[in-house]
Amino acid sequence: MFGLSPFELSVIGIIAVVLFGGNLPDVARKFGSTYAQLRRSLHDVQQQFREAQAEASRAMTIEDKSPTKTTYHDEVDETPEPSAPKFKPPQ
Repeated sequence: MFGLSPFELSVIGIIAVVLFGGNLPDVARKFGSTYAQLRRSLHDVQQQFREAQAEASRAMTIEDKSPTKTTYHDEVDETPEPSAPKFKPPQ
């Protein structure tokens, strides 16, 4: 569990009993509730990211299906056409 050996877990348990004594159940309960709240918060953040990603992918598919941009005669496309160098065979 958590990459800890049984010996290490027992040392941590002994330290917890020495530090918290009779309050150990209360401390464990508070730790558990805080951990559950953290998990819920992380789940909410992950859900918001998933929703944003789904919305962005829907917008991308809508843009792909939309008709192409119409160019007017007075608009000039300023991007030059890419060209490859001419091939000269060896003599």
